[in-house]
Amino acid sequence: MRIVTPAQMRIIEEKSEEYGVPKSKLMVTAGYKLARLIDYHCRGNQNKKIVFIAGAGNNAGDCFVSAELLAEIGYKNISVLMVCGMPKTELAKDMYNDIKECVNVTNDYKKCLPDADIIIDGVFGTGFRGELNKSIADIFRVNTKAYRIAVDVPSGVNSLKGTVSDGAFKADETLTFGFIKIGMTQYPARDYCGTIRVVDIGIPEKAERLPRARKYALIDRKELKNFPPERKSTAHKGTFGKVLIIAGSNTMRGAAYFAVSGALRSGAGLVQLATTGKCIHTVSVLAPEATFIEVPDNVGYMHYSPDVIDLKKYDAVVIGCGMGLTSETVKLTKYVVENSEVPVIIDADGINCIASDIDILLRRRSDIILTPHVGEMARLMKITVKDVSDNRLRTVEKFVSKYKGVTLVLKGAGTIIADRGRMAINPTGNAGMSRGGSGDILAGIIGSVVGQGYKAFEASCAGVYLHGLAGDITARKYTQEAMLPRDILNCLSETFRRIK
Repeated sequence: MRIVTPAQMRIIEEKSEEYGVPKSKLMVTAGYKLARLIDYHCRGNQNKKIVFIAGAGNNAGDCFVSAELLAEIGYKNISVLMVCGMPKTELAKDMYNDIKECVNVTNDYKKCLPDADIIIDGVFGTGFRGELNKSIADIFRVNTKAYRIAVDVPSGVNSLKGTVSDGAFKADETLTFGFIKIGMTQYPARDYCGTIRVVDIGIPEKAERLPRARKYALIDRKELKNFPPERKSTAHKGTFGKVLIIAGSNTMRGAAYFAVSGALRSGAGLVQLATTGKCIHTVSVLAPEATFIEVPDNVGYMHYSPDVIDLKKYDAVVIGCGMGLTSETVKLTKYVVENSEVPVIIDADGINCIASDIDILLRRRSDIILTPHVGEMARLMKITVKDVSDNRLRTVEKFVSKYKGVTLVLKGAGTIIADRGRMAINPTGNAGMSRGGSGDILAGIIGSVVGQGYKAFEASCAGVYLHGLAGDITARKYTQEAMLPRDILNCLSETFRRIK
């Protein structure tokens, strides 16, 4: 599903005018769709008390159109609460002039809000930045049992960054026009949107084309295209790729197991683990389907031994899970980046191993997929965790703009996948996956999908979506509190049934 930035949406609206659909018509259509939604929630009871909280811009215009339409079909108890004074845009002024005689226009929020049945927020739109002023925040905080609908984006939400002002309108449902705005896919903004409903307001198809702009998408089944691949009766183990996983240490054997099992459970034909002898002893019992390369160890961590690993034998390489950060693992990771001719997935300690010399990515010989969490991303960029958390989208775009051939998977709620020209947001997954081992499974899954012949960006999208959906199925079965990463592995079979 396509999503857009606020700036892209403004361009699309301007181009709509060029192709014969003026903004006034878009506004009327938006107001009509909003009125239909309100009527649906009223279940035909035209005595319900409906309050529109209107600002001074075009979001208010959508509310004015909706209020007039509801009055025309018989709704008797409609109020428009003006919280920013009179409308300031020409479109909003025109729509306001049509409602003054048919609805109650007021600025007394204490009188109209507490007993409202439905409250509609049309104060600020996609251009909101910064903080709400106290008077508007106080209005949004009024205690009420009303159903709360936001117009296009909840007021107080930054629809580019996904950050939220103190006192922002928290909606039960957001009716957004044309496309979801990218900040709405990120947290905490996503929590303030409630159910997101996207409606067509008549934008011409030609106006939606932005050929030179970065492409954004919310991953859904359609985005996965031909994943998983067809398993023909003539297929053999080599058909679905050979994946090398360089992972684990004497004290972090579980990480290697999870990465190996993630690859095996997501369709890889052959999975080989390179690790320490003691780690092999554990993983070979838990995952006997894998094969193994013993790497000499140095106090329990892999020693730099490139002679025991032939990178040319594989279709994908995963490195880093539970590997530890030592001078030897740093040399090993750099060797893989500089010498592998097949895609490399770098996770966990592999990311930490290149953080001090991130420009090694400029010396790569193949596509690279990095899968950092926020802390690892901060180390890569040499900024604070707060800087990353407050600017996830911009941080990702800045990174992939510099490092051509790198696909970045910034993990967390609303995981972001990006390369130089595209960005995708993942909607699956839940807080129950916030346990050690979940990320190792993801690295193995992405390695498996790459090994099966998918390009780095597409493989990352498929892997993240699959991993998150497996987590959602696991949470329903075990609860978020009780679920473990091993349960995610066991639910991958049901996940494949769902997506096929």
